[in-house]
Formats: sequence, C-alpha cells, structure tokens
Amino acid sequence: AGILSNENYTSRSGKSRACPVHEFDYTFQGERAHFKMTSVIGHIFSTDFLPEFQSWDKTKPEDLFAAGIKKKEANASAGVARHLKSEAKRSDYLVLWLDCDREGENICFEVMDCTLPYLRTHHRRHKRVQRAHFSSLANQDIVRAMENLIVPNENEALAVDARQELDLKVGAAFTRFQTHYFQGKYGNLDARLVSYGPCQTPTLGFCVARHDEIQTFVAEPYWTLSPAVSAGGGSLRLQWARGRLFDRTAAQTFHRRVEGAATAELLSSRAKEGRRPPPPPLNTVGLLKAASQQLGMGPHHAMQVAERLYTRGYVSYPRTETTKYAAHFDAAEALRAHCNHRVWGDYVRSLFEVGIRIPQGGHDAGDHPPITPTAVAEQEHLDGDMWRLYDFITRRFIASLSPPCKYVTTKARFAIGGEEFTYTGTQVTSPGFTVVLGSHHTLTAEELEEESRHVPDMTTANSWTVQALELKEGKTAPPQHLSEAELIGLMERHGIGTDASIAVHINNICERGYVRLTGARRLVPTTVGAALVHGYYRIDPELVLPIVRATIEKYIGLIAEGEATFEEVVPHSLEVLHNKFLYFQRKIGFMDSLFEANFSTIVQTAPKFRSKCGKCNRFMNFLDLKPARMFCPTCDEVYSLPQNANIKQYTGNVCPLDGFDLLRVTMGKKSKAYPVCPNCFNNPPFEDLKTGVACNACPHPTCEFSMTRNRLCKCPDCETGVVVFDQSSRPHWRANCNGCQFMVFIHDNAHSIKLLKDHCPDCKDVTLLKVEFHKDALPDMLKDSGITAHSGCIFCDELLNSGVQTAKSKFRHPKFSHRRGRG
Repeated sequence: AGILSNENYTSRSGKSRACPVHEFDYTFQGERAHFKMTSVIGHIFSTDFLPEFQSWDKTKPEDLFAAGIKKKEANASAGVARHLKSEAKRSDYLVLWLDCDREGENICFEVMDCTLPYLRTHHRRHKRVQRAHFSSLANQDIVRAMENLIVPNENEALAVDARQELDLKVGAAFTRFQTHYFQGKYGNLDARLVSYGPCQTPTLGFCVARHDEIQTFVAEPYWTLSPAVSAGGGSLRLQWARGRLFDRTAAQTFHRRVEGAATAELLSSRAKEGRRPPPPPLNTVGLLKAASQQLGMGPHHAMQVAERLYTRGYVSYPRTETTKYAAHFDAAEALRAHCNHRVWGDYVRSLFEVGIRIPQGGHDAGDHPPITPTAVAEQEHLDGDMWRLYDFITRRFIASLSPPCKYVTTKARFAIGGEEFTYTGTQVTSPGFTVVLGSHHTLTAEELEEESRHVPDMTTANSWTVQALELKEGKTAPPQHLSEAELIGLMERHGIGTDASIAVHINNICERGYVRLTGARRLVPTTVGAALVHGYYRIDPELVLPIVRATIEKYIGLIAEGEATFEEVVPHSLEVLHNKFLYFQRKIGFMDSLFEANFSTIVQTAPKFRSKCGKCNRFMNFLDLKPARMFCPTCDEVYSLPQNANIKQYTGNVCPLDGFDLLRVTMGKKSKAYPVCPNCFNNPPFEDLKTGVACNACPHPTCEFSMTRNRLCKCPDCETGVVVFDQSSRPHWRANCNGCQFMVFIHDNAHSIKLLKDHCPDCKDVTLLKVEFHKDALPDMLKDSGITAHSGCIFCDELLNSGVQTAKSKFRHPKFSHRRGRG
C-alpha cells in the first residue's frame, strides 16, 4: 500500500484485528480507482476429516483412506474469512498479492472462495479476479507486478490440495494405528503419538541409515610412511605414493628399505594454474545448508528469519529453487546500492572498477528468482540472527558477481630409497570472490589445509635432506552422523519435500524425539527413531525409502503443470498407499519385536506409587514416565492421566461411581489443582462428558469432589468454564476454572471455608461462602466483634472481597477488588 500510494494511504481496522485495511487511490486498467488492501495470516482453511471420522476410537485407521474430508477455517478465532467477506461486499475487483509459489496460489483460491460470492458485480465474477506476480517487496518489483497482472493458476492450487489430502489420510492412518498399537505396551516408551509422515519418515530414514553405517563400521589399523625433507631453508612433509598399507609386516619392510636414506631426490615438479568459480546465485536449499554449516542456524529457524527479512523488504522471496538470474534482472543496479556500505562498500566499488561478471549457467525452475538483497541495511538496523542471515545473503550475492579465485598448484615427486613420495601445495594468486565471503566461503577442510601449505621454490635444489622418517600407525574412522546440511542435500536429491517444506520435516523429527541434535548440528537417531525405521524396513522398505514419496511428488507436479488431473492422481495414489497400509497392519509384529528388544514392558516398569483399582480391588501402578499413566497388572489395563502435571495419591478418597482411588493433580508449582478418577478420566460416566474430564467438571450430584457440589460461579474469563472450589487447597484456599487457567485465591488466613446452598441475591449465579477465621488472624472488620465466622459473596461482600485475589486472568472482573493478583 505504501509503495503504490507513495505513502499516501489511510489505515483502519477490519472484522479481523489481525488484518488491518489500508485504503488509497491508484490507477487500475487505465482508470483512477479506490483500493482497499488487506492481508491474511497464512492458509485461511485447513483440510480435515468429516466429524464422523475424527474419533480415534470409533474410526478404524484403514477406513481413513476413503474417509470424507472438508475444508475448515484454520484459525476461526482470527475471523479472517468473515473479514474478507465483509470487505468484498463493497468491492468490484479482486487483485491477489499472495506468495508466488504453489502454497500462495492455493491461498489465492481460498481468498476467492471467501470473496467472489460477495463482490458488488455479480456477473462474470471470475473475470474480475487478477493475480500479481512478484518476487520481492522492492518498489520497482511491486510497480512492475501491478502493471502486469495475470490470472490465478488453478492447477498449482489443486496440486496443493492433492498433497494435503494424501498427507492427511496416509499420515493419520499410520499414526493412529501405530499409536494405538504401542500405547500401554511399554513403560519407558513415550507412545502418546507414534507418528508416520510421507515426508517425515523418509527424512528420518536418511538419518538412521547413516547411524547404522556408523554402528556396523569396523575400524582397521593401517600404516604409512611420512618423511620430512628440507632444502634451501624450505621444509616439506611428503605423502607416500602407496598411501596406506593394511599389512604391518609389509609396511615395516618398506620402512627398513628407506630409513637409512639421507637424501631425497626431486624427480619432477610441475606448477599449474587453476581457478575456483564464484558461487552460483542462492536458492532456498543453498540458504538452508549455509545457515546450518556456517551460521549454526537450524533450517526451520533460518526460514523464519528469512521470511521476516522478506516481509520487512530486505531480501527477495526466500522460497525458490532457481539458481540463475533472470535476463531482465539488473544486477549492476542492485549491486550499486551497496557501494557506500560500511562493511563491504569498499569491495563493491573495487568490483565496479574491474567489472562485474554475471554468472552463466545455473538452473531456472520457473518459480522465483534467486535470493538477493532488496534493500541496504547496516548492522544496527537488524538484530541478532536477522543481521547474520542478511549479512550472508548479501555477501553471497556480491560474491556471485565477483571474479573467480585464482591459484597455482605445485605438484612434486620425490624418491627416497627407491620409494616414491609426493607433495602438493597451493598458493592463491588472486583471491577474487573469497575476499567478500570472508568466513562464509564454502571450501572444504581438506582444501583449506591444502591452501595453507607453504610452497617453496622447487628449482633451488634437486637433492633434499631427509630430516625425519616415521612409520605412522592409524585406524580407519567411521563417517559422522548426518549434518543438517547433508540431510537437506539428500532430501533435495531424492525429491523429499519442497523448498517450502524441507525445514519443517527436519524440525518435526527433532520435536517428536526421533533424532537429537548435537552441538555440531548433527542428527543422531534416538532409540525409538531407529526402532521405527528398522521396523519399516522389516515390513515394507518402501515405507521409509524415498522412492514412493518422490513418485507422488512427481504426480503432484503433473497436476501443477496441467498434465494430469486431481481426479486421476489422488485416487490412484491412495489405492497404492492403502494396500501398503493393510500389509503393514498385518505384519506389525515384526516392528513390535524390535520395540521389545529396546524398551521395558509396562509390567517390568517400577511404579512411583500404587492406588486401588475399582474393578479388581487390587493395586495399580503409577508410571511417572512420559506419558504419565496408571497400569493395573491384574486387569491388564492402562489409564491415561493429565500430562505435564504433578500427580500424587489423594489418600482415603474414592470415586463413588466406580470405587477407584482418586488422584490429586497439580498443574505447575502455583497453578490449579484438582482431583481425578483414573477410570472416569478415560471412560466418562455421563453421556455429555468427553474423555479427559476430571472431578472438577463431573456433574455427579452427591460426590463431594464433583463440580455440582463445589460450583462457585461461572468463569468471568473464558465464560464457558465453571470456577470450582478446591476443598483440598487448605491453607492456601483457592478455586479454579475447569475450562481455563483462571484462579481465585480466598483468604490465606482462614481456618476453614465451606460452600453454602444459597446463592448471592445480587450476583444470582455466585454461591455464598462461609469463612471461619483463626482467632489470632481476624480481618480488621471482625477484630472488635468477637465473631470469627462470616458468610457472604466473594464478589459483593466487602469483607470477603477484601481478601480475594485472582491469577492467570486475561482481564479483571469488575466485581473483584482492584488488588494485584498473583499471576
């Protein structure tokens, strides 16, 4: 809006607070028009199953392949769809400015679904929709895009729909089946979610394959001769032409042959000029690799930083597969903007003096141009990682237009006692692009070591003195675990994910505990990650090998190119994957045998405490592991419990419905606490209750711990929950909302508090309390009365309200005192 209006625009709020509206006048189709520009926050809609297929317990995993799906609002609370509908009602045309990739094209059609039915002009609505194609937020790119509007590409949008449906159905079917199968079988296995993903699992497979290679590697001893020679003040360490010998006796024989030699004869010396070309223009994969290798940034974080730089106008669109500058790209103009930069300005000016070089070759994927800086920024303009990534992107752009690095490589052959040795050294004659790249160059460790070698004048002497001669012993070393950069390269090579999703898949296998990231940014599979991959290999290797996913990506690409239809690709792919799922389901025992070898069964796991089972009247075991749960060895049943909580016995308290011992759950150090029945939590005793409901939401009419008996009032924060009095909170009396984190603290100095049967006549919905105070800690209003008890409403009774505080509240209820709360 600022660019097109020359900063002459007004702003206002819309139906969605997250999406303001900017209004301005501008020329459109040769006429002056009034524009309203607003935004979305990612996808407006997400793909999900129809309600009848969403229950994990009622729907068989194999039925998900044919299950109906729907589009639902991704963030209903943001109200983006309602906002777009409202703005469309007062508009005639729609110009779409979404990201120019497949995901952006898909969002275009989501916006069209929200707006087309409501445009003021009812006829020929699709003729009134146009698309801006741009690659950066630079002024000239925005203006050029506005002058060259196109139509949205429905094929690219359908390709995204196809991928979403396939990933949802395949991932949900395998994940639900695996999770159900392994939940409750192993005590030290976190089986809350044993996930499978069509891209996630092959990504994990690459990591496990390298891990297996390391585990099966057997080190072998080797020996090599390493002489040091000198002449004319120069000293060299030579390499044995035979390399390494794995036979100690043979190596010792050669050592004895040459150990008496005092001189080394120079057989030949040859110098050869070479050059290393500048790096190609930067695409997404190159950016992610470099961010991990050279900046220590994870791919997911690097993409987030790059997107922030893009939205702030500092770099071009960061999701691209292209490594070739477009013919119309004015590289000189983009570079000239950096002539006065404090860090690299001197180099840029010198580059213009010798002439910039537009790189030839590269790959044009037809999506977006390479990643380049679009605005000049000094270090004080950007914080932390934003500056580090901008610094790299800019240096890489400058380097791509720079001369090559020139060097001279000298190779010499020596003879000592009849054995041949070699020396190779390199001297840089013109550093070229490496000057601006600085620490961001991409030379390997071996190349750096080679370049650091001193190359003496080989013409000064044909005979060199042997200073030392060692028979060195070493051992072969296994490869290292995959680095993030190596994994990104494998994913790109095998077609796993896209430039927009590669970082997400790597982040997923880390967050789900299938790999751990070392300090050197290498990915080491965990026990569960390795067991899953080995299990897939035992049952159906194609579930983890990249071939299936790469084939599906190829089919999806055909949809995007208009060479195949959605109706042809999706049913065929689902049929293939459904058959694989059914076979996997029948052979799950092969995977289970690997889990048995790596994890302790739930029976073998030592409990933290025991509580009574209401079915067999014997003791259940509390397993304080992720996920926390109760296990009854007699009934062979597992009961899920609230997670990330402190769970203790609630001694002497039993559920009146089923006879199970109650447990006391505390969420955090100073957060809410409530009792829970393990059986009711998993098997709701009333039809209108959902799984996972504790006693503070139970409508039982007589249980002393139920919501019915302890209801204080409707929650003033969430307005859907109920504030329930916690009888066990003495001496720090409190009441907690059963639907949100809202809490009420009531008179810490009270001896006892009881709920009365009556309600406040003024507040209507609030239950009255009777508070008994300690004689030596009476409130000021009671000190001279000799009375120790007081009944009333915590909202409107002056005495009780004076000792009430709220915590974790989004806003303060007007009837609470204006005292500072604890949260």
